[in-house]
Amino acid sequence: MDRWKGRVALVTGASAGIGAAVAEDLVQHGMKVVGCARNVEKIQDIATKCQKSGYTGLLVPYQCDLSNEEEILAMFSAIKAQHGGVDVCINNAGLAHPDSILNGKTSSWRNMLQVNVLALSICTREAYQSMTGRNVNDGHIININSMSGHRVVPTADVHFYSATKYAVTALTEGLRQELHEAKTQIRATCISPGLVETEFHSRMYHQNPEKGPSVFGSIKYLEAKDVSNAVTYVLAAPPHVQIGDIQMRPVEQKS
Repeated sequence: MDRWKGRVALVTGASAGIGAAVAEDLVQHGMKVVGCARNVEKIQDIATKCQKSGYTGLLVPYQCDLSNEEEILAMFSAIKAQHGGVDVCINNAGLAHPDSILNGKTSSWRNMLQVNVLALSICTREAYQSMTGRNVNDGHIININSMSGHRVVPTADVHFYSATKYAVTALTEGLRQELHEAKTQIRATCISPGLVETEFHSRMYHQNPEKGPSVFGSIKYLEAKDVSNAVTYVLAAPPHVQIGDIQMRPVEQKS
């Protein structure tokens, strides 16, 4: 990770869960991290924690609604003006609504597409242009995907969400192919965790709270730190190594 010291990483959805863990780890490794979310107060708390811990990097909170393209573009403009540009882009932000295909609300489907697919694609495009505009040939774009992007479980609540994550699987491979065609050394990676102990499910079932914790049952699930460790593993790989997809799940998780 030494070669990333002092360089700039964007982490979306950095206020909690996997995004917060990734942001903190990258700061610990000496990177300048722009952490974005709609709630920047939580990111500021993480920044203060990093500073008190004596980490050599820096966490910069940035408020951004990823469902709004204008706010995303404004964020990249601010990063360019204040920090030069993006060297690493961690597309972590994602959400789910328990809206089935047969009975779901169009507004919920649209929101999942806006954040899980379109925002990820916009950030990818802008990060790539930021890198190439500064002749950065060793950048990295990492998409935090899901095991739901590789199989469909028999639970109607997550079928549309799974479709958005299948899109992330296709987008990541398509990105790898386009980067290869562009003859750049910028890399693309997908990290696909199974059940992780975060606020994800409680947010998904905020209107039906009793369903949130029950999804885990009695198994030992992944921690956000486990996924963050996968991110640093990918970034630490030699520049000639292309890691396409890491699939990880709790040992006790069946599907």
